[in-house]
Amino acid sequence: MSVEVKVPTLGESVSEATIGQWLKQPGEAVKADEPIASLETDKVAIEVMSPVAGVMGAQIVKEGDNVAVGALIATIEDGTPAAGAEPVAERTEAPVAPASASEAPVAAEDPVTLSPAVRRAVLEHGIDPASIKGSGKDGRITKEDVLAAAAAKSAAPAPAASAPAAPAPAPASSGGRAEERVKMTRLRQTIAKRLKSAQETAALLTTFNDVDMSAVIATREKYKDLFEKKHGVKLGFMSFFAKASCLALKDIPAVNAQIQGDEIVYFDYVDLSVAVSAPNGLVVPVVRDVDSMSFAEIEKAIAGYGKKAKEGTLTMDEMKGGTFTISNGGVFGGLMSTPIINPPQSAVLGLHRIEDRPVVRNGEIVIRPMMYIALSYDHRLIDGREAVTALKTIKEAIEDPARLLIDL
Repeated sequence: MSVEVKVPTLGESVSEATIGQWLKQPGEAVKADEPIASLETDKVAIEVMSPVAGVMGAQIVKEGDNVAVGALIATIEDGTPAAGAEPVAERTEAPVAPASASEAPVAAEDPVTLSPAVRRAVLEHGIDPASIKGSGKDGRITKEDVLAAAAAKSAAPAPAASAPAAPAPAPASSGGRAEERVKMTRLRQTIAKRLKSAQETAALLTTFNDVDMSAVIATREKYKDLFEKKHGVKLGFMSFFAKASCLALKDIPAVNAQIQGDEIVYFDYVDLSVAVSAPNGLVVPVVRDVDSMSFAEIEKAIAGYGKKAKEGTLTMDEMKGGTFTISNGGVFGGLMSTPIINPPQSAVLGLHRIEDRPVVRNGEIVIRPMMYIALSYDHRLIDGREAVTALKTIKEAIEDPARLLIDL
């Protein structure tokens, strides 16, 4: 007896998705409520669960196909896998053809199911996927896992040679330059459309400032152990910038407003969108009512969203809304950038790396841990004076964190 597996309801206003990856192959045992496929929508990846226990049957659609809500995508059959069956050979997709004979494809017998982005990273860096411990959901390998393994491999010291090694044979030339075509994921297509729309619709402008991080670093260093012991979460810099942003948005309401048609909508609350890097692209979950949250609540919310983004388990509701965005390019080493707004929002704060730089204090040149910050804004709604003032308020609150306590 076969049980049909159909595309589940994906959320408000979402009518279709793309088959991102089959997590089970025909003939493999399946447990009830075990994920058998991942779907990519315009915003998040959603796993399709098996309604019953049994054996994976037919896959009605292929990876990369678009499917509507309610569409039949697979069947689950009664029974158990045949004894002695070798489903592993079927499980992994055929490897991408290497650009030259020197590039080793992913072994067909590798038992790890790799997404297209991960498979490409494995090929580019020459990493054996069997040697990587996956950090994704159910132990699946993410692109970040491959990059970390590649970094560790390049950092490893070369073994001492007691005798000259035989020269390796020169790799055969492919006689040309390689190209690879990879279909854009639905998420990446949506990101591209939204960012291009932001450029075409908003009058984008960016103002910059720099922040002396000495006071925040000293505060964090003094209280981080007590903070983690009491609240069970680490004290980071994001909570300081979130609270400082709330001060600025309260003083300059236009930065927390939106243009809707021929009206301006002002919000008396702050729903903070936090840009987070996920395996399939940048996602922006929303921390609701951040203006009324404590430092610990903010840190817990951001840490939870970061974990869910890495696992690909963010829901549609967690991505909806937002009145202001913070994007931290500093975690990747960025020194300065012009962040782009997240429509229909009107402003975004960009954070960057902290580095020691010479600055003048009381007529003397001293070394301080400095960070460039940037505020991109929609000039249709926000004047330059308002943008500069908002960014200056954030700077002053970070350089004197007591302001966060006395609402100054």
